[in-house]
Amino acid sequence: MLDRLNQAMEHIEAHLDQPVDVTDLARIAVTSEYHFRRMFSALAGLPLSEYIRRRRLTVAGAEVLAGERTLLEIATRYGYGSGEAFARAFRTMHGVGPGEARRTGAALHSQQRMSFRLIVEGNSSMRYRIVDKDAFRVVGRKARVPLVHEGANPAIGDFIRSIAPDTMRRIAALADQEPAGIVGVSDQLDPSRAEGTELDYYHGVVTGADVPEDMDALDVPAGTWAVFENSGPFPQALQYLWRDVFTQWFPSNPYGSRPGPEILSVSLSEDGTQADAELWIPVERSAA
Repeated sequence: MLDRLNQAMEHIEAHLDQPVDVTDLARIAVTSEYHFRRMFSALAGLPLSEYIRRRRLTVAGAEVLAGERTLLEIATRYGYGSGEAFARAFRTMHGVGPGEARRTGAALHSQQRMSFRLIVEGNSSMRYRIVDKDAFRVVGRKARVPLVHEGANPAIGDFIRSIAPDTMRRIAALADQEPAGIVGVSDQLDPSRAEGTELDYYHGVVTGADVPEDMDALDVPAGTWAVFENSGPFPQALQYLWRDVFTQWFPSNPYGSRPGPEILSVSLSEDGTQADAELWIPVERSAA
């Protein structure tokens, strides 16, 4: 898998002065476009589109300093519709406009080329199982919240605290299948997975029951799920679990992620500092 990802990275480098189609990158990596975006952002730590933008502006910066082409020629070559648009993007990354950089020979920022490799330490294992599950629904309350990569998510915390205890009891009573009990469900995430982008968060249960009029529901079609188990400090261990699934488990196993909600079931210690968790990720068998 990592070899194919690196082939896709070579394709990006060869097409920095052309449109880069994510469909072509996914084909090279022998996976879906959805999974390719997820894998890249998890491994690289930034969205695919942002990496390509930075690499283009890095190469464009070298051409600006070289002085062999006009600034408008460079802007057009790297996909900018006008010199003004190029100058804004250039200044955002380099802290200086292209004209000033050329006149003064200013120091510019650089996005280095990326390649991926898997480091196998052998001192830990990831507990998981594969589940084929019939269609179900998530029933509870929903909020639109920002994505937070590290630490507690204040928006989710405030939202959960806003749900009345009586409402929570009625929601909990609807649970009738795995994963059991109250779950947190993330859906409609931005493909970039960038910090601060928004998602639909459901605090509810997995059920086949009818939906009460005062509650929100998410219908989930039948499919295959990878279920990961984890224990550790809350919330850090849970967020690291998401990271490890995409940076360690997927590159080592014949599965790719598929569109769908991600479901987290958490049991907290009495003091709220430790958690036992199950993370459900929708998956499909890889093409090769």
